[in-house]
Amino acid sequence: MKILVPIKRVVDYKVNIRIKADESAVDLANVKMSMNPFCEIAVEEAIRLKDKKLAEEVIVTSIGEPKTEDIIRQAIAMGADRGIQVISSSEVQPLAVAKILKKIVEKEAVKLVILGKQAIDDDSNQTGQMLAGLLGWGQATFASKVEIKGDSAEVTREIDGGLMTLSVKLPAVITTDLRLNEPRYVKLPDIMKAKSKPMEKIQLETLGIDTAPRLEVLKVQAPAKRKVGIKVKNVDELIEELKKKQVI
Repeated sequence: MKILVPIKRVVDYKVNIRIKADESAVDLANVKMSMNPFCEIAVEEAIRLKDKKLAEEVIVTSIGEPKTEDIIRQAIAMGADRGIQVISSSEVQPLAVAKILKKIVEKEAVKLVILGKQAIDDDSNQTGQMLAGLLGWGQATFASKVEIKGDSAEVTREIDGGLMTLSVKLPAVITTDLRLNEPRYVKLPDIMKAKSKPMEKIQLETLGIDTAPRLEVLKVQAPAKRKVGIKVKNVDELIEELKKKQVI
């Protein structure tokens, strides 16, 4: 079984986001970029499945500028077998990403796609579901545990009421939650070895896919600053303050 893991290059989660002066987008100038945390978890899970002899190959793919090569190499250093880089100079929205991934899945005869439930830059949480719909495959989202049993995957997922366990037949699409695993630390020798591993490069235009944006960003604004809170000595003071603010 081949596993495909789509990954995305985003602003590092430790960076304080800055908005451009014209409020058109996030300012990416001189900002540290890294692999989306949910994608890193997906890579780790795919590698663990391969280590258990449940998969024969782990393929990672990323869509975007040529700079996405760095996160593909990182995933290979973690233990993925090879990478596919789809190069695009323009923004690619979730539906277009799903269409591109469908092409790769069909080309590589993949039977399982594991990807992060969302990217921390836009929090869309759409690509996995759209890909499953385009492929006509079953899907299991927000996975906190994955077990492959024969021709199906048993997935424990987090829901508002607790945990839900479901079985989905392969081929399938699985999206990962934060509590699925702890990604491994990448060692320097592995990073150096990853530079020589095979990576296919594809120009987006050659795939013949309509990637026209369906969404338009009108304005990007930073969230309003929170007001300074106050401390109260006892419950009576708390109730009095809540009454002043007409909360109760």
